[in-house]
Amino acid sequence: QVELVESGGGLVQAGGALRLSCSASGGIFSSYAVGWFRQAPGKEREFVASINKSGSSTYYADSVKGRFTISRDNDKTPVYLQMNGLKLEDTAVYYCAASRSLSDRYHYTGERSYDVWGQGTQVTVSS
Repeated sequence: QVELVESGGGLVQAGGALRLSCSASGGIFSSYAVGWFRQAPGKEREFVASINKSGSSTYYADSVKGRFTISRDNDKTPVYLQMNGLKLEDTAVYYCAASRSLSDRYHYTGERSYDVWGQGTQVTVSS
């Protein structure tokens, strides 16, 4: 089972950009589908984006579509979440999650689909 570590969070002005990284150790990362989730203060954790094991397919929440891009290159590199055009409402703790058991044919937006989670990285968007 891999262990996940997120990085790249920080403070950015509205309209700016950040790139989050989800790094894995202890396993073959390309065997895992990966999702990004976020949790804002006082709110439920919500799905942001996902990418299948091969990297051939991605899926986004409507709130980030066209602004965020999830990507992966190979087993040796992190899964990235490029966030452009950041808005105040994007402020949250961002988590990456992974699972080996998910089909490559579908995308999974529910937290329970993923069984490995990172500790999260804070993203704060200021006006």
